[in-house]
Amino acid sequence: MKYYLDLFSPETYEAFGRSDRTVSGFRVRQRNAASRIEPGDKLLCYMTKLSRWFGILDVLEGPFIDDTPIFYPEDDPFVVRFRVRPEVWLPIDKAVPIHEDRLWEHLSFTAGQDKNTSTWTGKIRASLAQLSDDDGRLLETVIRAQSDGGESFPVDEVEYRRHLAHRVRRVDKDVTVTVPDDTEPTHDPAAPTDVRESIRIQATLADIGSRMGMQIWIPRADRTAVLAEWNGDHPPVLDRLPLNCDDTTLRTIEQIDVL
Repeated sequence: MKYYLDLFSPETYEAFGRSDRTVSGFRVRQRNAASRIEPGDKLLCYMTKLSRWFGILDVLEGPFIDDTPIFYPEDDPFVVRFRVRPEVWLPIDKAVPIHEDRLWEHLSFTAGQDKNTSTWTGKIRASLAQLSDDDGRLLETVIRAQSDGGESFPVDEVEYRRHLAHRVRRVDKDVTVTVPDDTEPTHDPAAPTDVRESIRIQATLADIGSRMGMQIWIPRADRTAVLAEWNGDHPPVLDRLPLNCDDTTLRTIEQIDVL
């Protein structure tokens, strides 16, 4: 039995977590590395951007090629796959940061290094890199301990959402975008605060469009402020956009100041 690295981004962590967690996938360029892995080996899961260890997957079968969407709703690039059994899958607040002393001071590629450097990251730059037996056993022990209670490592939810990338298909290629949060803030129209010039312009444009007989969309985050500035009688703004787009594209369009 050997240990191998399985890298996840916050986005693929969420996607895999929504699946039945029985298939882990890798890019075609990793086919040669995948051919070394055998049933009984273990994949130790690490999240980039947050630098946390969070899972243990026991390899049951593979590799094989399958493009059934798992990590992306279409054109999933992680088609070199293994059937796995998730021995441990930690929620994000239980995932162990690599900078924790119980890991940092004992892993072969971080021990003795300054925590502010990035020289150690070469070891965890690509999925399916083999980990030493000592490193693998240490990580397995720490991850398993977290599944049985363990310590909590709170995550800034706003920052975490910013790490959740989304792919949008263009004519020439797919691009990765981050969709802004559209949570509507609390706003008191009577509060003695200055109204942003952009809010006045949004209200003016909404009024012009409404007088021309159009239905109006205003982003949720701006809606209360714009409606407070938009004087006179007018029809209610749209609560949702009547568009047939994928979720990422729709959420991006929803951020446009006035439609």
